[in-house]
Amino acid sequence: MKLHHSNSHRRKEILRGIFAVCTIIVGITHFIRPEQYARIVPPELPNPVALVYISGFFEILGGIGLLVPYISVAAAWGLVILFIAVFPANIYLAIHSDIAIAGIPHIPIMYWLRLPLQAVLIAWALWYTRKPEAQPGAESFVAGTEKLVSRE
Repeated sequence: MKLHHSNSHRRKEILRGIFAVCTIIVGITHFIRPEQYARIVPPELPNPVALVYISGFFEILGGIGLLVPYISVAAAWGLVILFIAVFPANIYLAIHSDIAIAGIPHIPIMYWLRLPLQAVLIAWALWYTRKPEAQPGAESFVAGTEKLVSRE
């Protein structure tokens, strides 16, 4: 039983690293090619480029935060909110499939298939909101925090 728990915990932590790195990379691309992301911001929203920079910043921050014990829970909740907030852009792209984005194959059906992926990303982030006390480094984080507090 312990071996199974250890393997599933290890798998969860490997997936945390993959998720964090992927999130950070996608966030960085918001700064490298903001005009490409701005094209899929629904026109009803103000200042598309600023919204792209904001979402990219929070994507990077969320990815980094996933790797920090205790903060990772807040980061995961932040990513859930972010994935919900940017979903209208994914819908807009699917509906307006004539929009081509540089660096992404222009296959309109893929834009529709991308929509359910958002639910997978949300579920993946939610996975890291559970049991913060059981996350790697949590005990040492709490002990260090208690030391700092007891000094005052």
